[in-house]
Amino acid sequence: MAQIDVTRQGTVFVLTMQAGENRFNRAFLDDLNRALDEVERSSGPAAMVTVGGTEKFYSNGLDLTWIAGEGQGEGGAFVGDVIRCLGRLLGFPVPTVAAINGHAFAAGAMLAPAHDFRVMRADRGFFCLPEIDIKIPFAPGMSALIKARLAGNVLRDAVLTGARYGGEAARERGIVDEAVGAAEVLPRAIERAAALADKDRHVYGAIKRGMYAEVLAVMERGSVGEFSS
Repeated sequence: MAQIDVTRQGTVFVLTMQAGENRFNRAFLDDLNRALDEVERSSGPAAMVTVGGTEKFYSNGLDLTWIAGEGQGEGGAFVGDVIRCLGRLLGFPVPTVAAINGHAFAAGAMLAPAHDFRVMRADRGFFCLPEIDIKIPFAPGMSALIKARLAGNVLRDAVLTGARYGGEAARERGIVDEAVGAAEVLPRAIERAAALADKDRHVYGAIKRGMYAEVLAVMERGSVGEFSS
C-alpha cells in the first residue's frame, strides 16, 4: 500500500502522508519520490501541498528503528538519499506548501522548510530540530538546508538548544508563514498553492535553483559526513 496518497484539488496536488508518524524509511522515501514524479510529469498549471494523514504528526523524522534494523545494510546511503530527496523538493519546479498539521521533528522539521511556504497548526504540534539532544550531528546537506531556510538567531537557537516551537512561536520566528486553527491548515495551504499554480514551471524552477545553487550542490552530493559516526 502506498504511504503517500496523491489527490488533486483543481490545480493543486495534495500529497497526504499516510504512514502514521511519517518517518523516513526506504518504503516511505520511495513513495515520496514516486509522488513527486507524478506531480513533475503533469502538464499545465500546478502547485503542490504536503500534509500529514493524522492530526498528530506531519513527519517525525528518520525511522531510526528501521535504520538500526532492517535498513542497517544501507548504511549512510539511505540518509544520503533522504538528503537528495529534500534537495529535490527545495528546487522543485512548481510552488510547494507544507501544511504542518502535527509534529514536525528532526528530518520532518527539514521536510517542511524544503517547501517554498509553510502553514502550521497554531494550537497543537511542535517544530523541533532535536539532534543536539539525541546526539546525532547534522549531515552537511541537512546543515546547508536549515542554514538557508532559518534566519540568524533562530537557526542558532533551534539547532543548539533543540527548542520546540508551537505554531505561533514558529510564525513569530519566521519558521512558518502562518499559524492557523487545525481545520484551516490544509485549506489555507491549498489556497496559497493555488494562487501560484499558474507560474511558468520552467522559470519557477530555474529561479529556485539559482536562489539555492550552493545549497543544492551540497544536498545533491548526499554526503552524510559525521552523521553515521
